[in-house]
Amino acid sequence: MHILTAVLEQRTGQQIAANREWRIETALKPVLRERGLDTLDQLAGEILSGTDPLVADQVVDALLNQESSFFRDAAVLDTVAAAVQAMREQAPNRSIRVWSAGCSMGQEPLSLAMLFDEQVEAKGGRKPEIVATDVSEAALARARLGRFSQFEIQRGLPIRRMIRWFDAAGGDWAAKPELVRQISFRRLNLVADPLPAGKFDVVLCRNVLLYLSSSLRRQVLDRLATVLRPGGLLVLGAGETVIGQTEAFCPSAEYRGLYEMIGG
Repeated sequence: MHILTAVLEQRTGQQIAANREWRIETALKPVLRERGLDTLDQLAGEILSGTDPLVADQVVDALLNQESSFFRDAAVLDTVAAAVQAMREQAPNRSIRVWSAGCSMGQEPLSLAMLFDEQVEAKGGRKPEIVATDVSEAALARARLGRFSQFEIQRGLPIRRMIRWFDAAGGDWAAKPELVRQISFRRLNLVADPLPAGKFDVVLCRNVLLYLSSSLRRQVLDRLATVLRPGGLLVLGAGETVIGQTEAFCPSAEYRGLYEMIGG
């Protein structure tokens, strides 16, 4: 089991806490079935043999926590939308850029795209550029496809938005192409890869730091500070904070629950 969790940490920086080790076998059962294996030890042996480099990718994708939903913590996203509108009014000729880091299967950036589209319809202006990244290529493939099960579509998505932005596709629901096209999906490891070029007005990195060691949290937060514009905002998950983690950010004076760069 140590070999399997070590691969996850080496590839992504993420750790599985001791009280969460129960989920390892559950998460890897589909990989065992696909490869005709009976035990986790056999799966670890395949990784060590190096005969199939794809097995490590499968293990990492399976162990990553891809829990997500549409409009998760809706009040937070509404605050982001309000901040973006204020930025647009302050600099009407500048393109606003938003980065959804750790986007999983795309529910967060798609939710943002819906909010921004409604905002522009009501108040005018240009839609923000949305960049969405994740370390899992499998999750990104789902995000680019924009296709969700009935269960996934019901989690947080209001019926009026579902009707407007999604089409029935067999037993699933498919996001309209014009919605998906508003988002640029890219694979990116927050710990190791070069960050997206240019500066962003808002960076959402929700429920990613939870799985990193304290040293990596500091490293990631300091890296995120390098791509935010002065006056830009950082959005973390409900159980995450910058306090005691970095000297780069402090709680926003204007937007409750969000963070701004110190001296920015």
